[in-house]
Amino acid sequence: MTQLLKPGDPFRVAMLVYPGITQLDLTGPYEVFSKVPGVELRLYWKNLTPISCGSGIQLIPNCTLTDESAIDLLFVPGGSGQIAIMADDEVLDFLRRAAETARYITSVCTGSLLLGAAGLLKGFRATTFWAAMDNLSALGAIAVHERVVCDRNRITGAGVTAGIDFALTVIAQLWGEATARAVQLGLEYDPQPPFTAGSPRNALPGDVQRLQDRMRPLLERRMAASKAAAARLAP
Repeated sequence: MTQLLKPGDPFRVAMLVYPGITQLDLTGPYEVFSKVPGVELRLYWKNLTPISCGSGIQLIPNCTLTDESAIDLLFVPGGSGQIAIMADDEVLDFLRRAAETARYITSVCTGSLLLGAAGLLKGFRATTFWAAMDNLSALGAIAVHERVVCDRNRITGAGVTAGIDFALTVIAQLWGEATARAVQLGLEYDPQPPFTAGSPRNALPGDVQRLQDRMRPLLERRMAASKAAAARLAP
C-alpha cells in the first residue's frame, strides 16, 4: 500500500461502538491513532447515549449512523455484543454505506465478523479472535491465523491486544514507518508478557481447552449468528 499522507493531513476515522464491545478492541487503536496529527476520531452509534462495554466501562458516541460526513477509515471493534449486531440491519447498512466511500475498511477481533455479515469480506484474507476463525470462513472470508492481515484496502487485526499492532501497521502504511516507530516509542509499547500463553499456538493445551469450555455457549451463539448472516447474504 502506497504511503499517502504526512502528519497533519486531515484523516477521519469512523469507529463503530455498540453495547457489549470489548473496550480494549476500541481504546487500543484509538490511543495509537490519536498520536498522529491530523487524525480525527469519531465514535458512531445509533444515538449519542452512553453505551456500556462488556467490562462495564461506558463510552459516549459523538456521531450517529445517519451522519453523512466523509470517512477515510472505517473501524469495527469486537466483543460479545457483536453477536446481536450481526442481525441489525441499521448497523449493517451503515457499514455498507461507509464502505462505499471509505479508503480503508478495518476491524479488530470479532469486529471482522460484522464486516463479514455486511458482505464486506467475501473473498478477502482476514483475521479475527482465534476462537472465531471458523466464523470468518462461514462468512466468505479467507481466514488467516496472523496478528494483522492486509488485503487490498481491508486491514484486520486478531484478538483484543492485536489492536495496537493493527493501528501501528495502518500508521506505517499511511504515514510511513518513521511515524509508526515514533508513536510506538511514545507509547512505550514494548510487550514483555509474564507468560508465554497469549495464543493457542503457545499456550498449554489444558489452558486452551478450559477456556474453550468456558466460552462454549458464547462460541455456539456466535457461530449460529454467523451462519444466519451468511444465509442472508446468499443470492
